[in-house]
Amino acid sequence: MLPLIVGLLVFISSLISIRIGIAVVIIELLFGIILGSLGLRPEEWMLYLANFGGIILTFLAGTEIDVKLLKEQFKQSFLIGFSSFIAPFLTGFSAAYFIAKWGFWASLVTGTAISCTSLAVIYAVLVETGMNKTETGKLLMSATFITNLFTALALSVLFTKFNIYTFIFLAAAVLIIIIVDKYSLYILRHPALFNKVVEPEIKFLLFILLAFIYFAKLGNSQAILPVFILGLLMSRHFKEQRKTKIIRNRLKTVAYAVFIPIFGIVAGMKVSLFYIYSSLPLFTLFFFVKVLSKFSGVYFFAKKYIPEGHMYVSLLMSTGLTFGLIAALFGFNEGLISQSQYSLLIGVMTLSSIIPTFFAQKWFMPAEEENIL
Repeated sequence: MLPLIVGLLVFISSLISIRIGIAVVIIELLFGIILGSLGLRPEEWMLYLANFGGIILTFLAGTEIDVKLLKEQFKQSFLIGFSSFIAPFLTGFSAAYFIAKWGFWASLVTGTAISCTSLAVIYAVLVETGMNKTETGKLLMSATFITNLFTALALSVLFTKFNIYTFIFLAAAVLIIIIVDKYSLYILRHPALFNKVVEPEIKFLLFILLAFIYFAKLGNSQAILPVFILGLLMSRHFKEQRKTKIIRNRLKTVAYAVFIPIFGIVAGMKVSLFYIYSSLPLFTLFFFVKVLSKFSGVYFFAKKYIPEGHMYVSLLMSTGLTFGLIAALFGFNEGLISQSQYSLLIGVMTLSSIIPTFFAQKWFMPAEEENIL
């Protein structure tokens, strides 16, 4: 029965997303929370697909970065992106450790989770409004990449239990990145493989991502950082070649049709509304810590480098979802945070993805002529 219900909710989520213009992963997350509140729990196959969905989403996020603009505007992107990471990371850790009296590792998970900026939400908003083609939109995407790069780095470094297999994972990850970046076009552009119903190119990319997961698990580590870097390096291939653009769109179709919806549903099913309600003051505290620390961290540099669109950029970069979900889910699965702490963090990130986005689009959308650095 559960697969039937999940399939229906995934379909309904896409219709609602199109209708109201909210990123579909938020709606899937909310449906997952409803299922969890009804006492339903994810099955084993859902847990694996959800983990794989998070990896695919990480890879696709990396491929959306404009590497050329990132190089040209690196100073602006770095300052906005790093301030968007470090302010909520330190503030979130301090609030969890000193005010909420959570443990050290739970506080680290908290700081890491709320430090992210939702690339999924920002990308969806920019595409829907056409701002992904503007200088403001491109700079926003580049800054978001920097933020999430540090989030992924924190998650990979702070929570890795180093052993001999960890170094095997690191060596394997570097080797895979080099080989795939250098030789993957022989497969992705091969005329005998292109446009075949069996989709060998998609299967090749999925195999590479599965290889990252295998070696990361072997090394008791996380695959999101090398996968994110691989996505960034591959972005130029996907943007410069017509065939590879088509392949990325097909991979995106597969991911958003199957894997990413399961990722959102499963993340939501692990949330307890009871814990959120019973800890409402803490929930409110972390929501304002998340939004205000991010907004204040971004605002100064955004006003300096994007004077006409600084409020829009500051609000959108106050959102947080994708990497925050991955970090919180990792902390919960590893026993670093309890279900109540996990529920609070997911609730905070979900709300932070909706409210700042609404204000940014409603009152602070830059005019087209203002989108000049």
